[in-house]
Amino acid sequence: MSSAAPVDGPSDDDPADLYDRAPCGLLSTRMDGTITRVNATLLDLLGGRRDELVGRRFVDLLGVGDRIYHETHFAPLLSMQGSVGGIAVELRGRSGRVPVLLSSAVTHDGAGRPTGIRTAVFEAVGRRGYERELLRAREAADRERDSARRLARELQRSLLPPTLPVVPGLELAAHYHPGSDDEVGGDFYDVFPLAGGGWAFFLGDVCGKGAVAAALTSLTRYALRSAAVYDPDPTTVLNTLNTVLRQERRPGVHALCTAVFGRVTPSSDGARVVMGTAGHPAPLVLSGAGGARYLDVAGGQLLGAIDSPAVAVTETDLAPGDTLLLHTDGLTEARTGPGPDDRYEEERLLALAAGLGPVSAAAAVTTVARLLADLGDGVEDDVALLALRASPGHP
Repeated sequence: MSSAAPVDGPSDDDPADLYDRAPCGLLSTRMDGTITRVNATLLDLLGGRRDELVGRRFVDLLGVGDRIYHETHFAPLLSMQGSVGGIAVELRGRSGRVPVLLSSAVTHDGAGRPTGIRTAVFEAVGRRGYERELLRAREAADRERDSARRLARELQRSLLPPTLPVVPGLELAAHYHPGSDDEVGGDFYDVFPLAGGGWAFFLGDVCGKGAVAAALTSLTRYALRSAAVYDPDPTTVLNTLNTVLRQERRPGVHALCTAVFGRVTPSSDGARVVMGTAGHPAPLVLSGAGGARYLDVAGGQLLGAIDSPAVAVTETDLAPGDTLLLHTDGLTEARTGPGPDDRYEEERLLALAAGLGPVSAAAAVTTVARLLADLGDGVEDDVALLALRASPGHP
């Protein structure tokens, strides 16, 4: 039977060699901080000799700022806890400052009395370089995120009318609340004149977010405006949009949309509204005499899903002072609590509207916009608002 060959070099069981050639710097001090022992690893790190360190106080190796930190935080914490780890400082070496991490522990005699402090010193030049690279990468990511947000805001702004027109006999107001700073949403609205008299309005929500949703939103607004030029009948306009969306179907693109399209004709008696709804939340009418109600739009179906969706057509007269308020579903689906059913929902919106009393279109939109701001992160989707009020006293 053969015996194992002897291993050349120092034995792993040699405590003196383990201490002197440890992978990290080691030093021992008295309780007053006077250095009593250092290992070769620390001497190599600092570029000094053993007799230059032994007998000095440990704080003499620290810069002014680190010395103050040591006296006011490190030492008191070490005294209270008995050990402290992971403290980043700089030690003064022969060739300059050396970034290190310190871990210290108090030693005790058999009676439990503190006798000294042992400290491990880990070289942190590589870590500092890594931290600098990480900081640079983070700053670059922040710049890219800010640029993406600016682009998203500009793109979103291009999908909405810059201003609403001035319509004799009507007060108009609108608001757009983004659900995300980083992505373009699919909510939209517009008001424009019709060639045969009266005015058209629409509001809707394209499925999805980002560049695809932005492209579909642009296409949807163009299709609605173009269709209304030839025939402003709400059913015809919304079915035309449905045909356009069906033609846009392709892998990865869900060309789906909910929308409201209507015609409004102001008069001395208020305004006449003929409106078609396709899968969209019911609009509210805020009475000029107080109170509010939802319009019946049951039966309207999502656009883009099937070839011939049902369109719910509603006709209503706005008395002077009445306001028609349209919104997208990001409002009534906003979270109000941690539970899956904690949503703002239609009943609460109706109660809010009913309690406003006679208000202008701008005041109605401002109230709902303030609500969205109060809901904060609970608003997870974009919200578009559009209000049309029959002006009181319009001849």
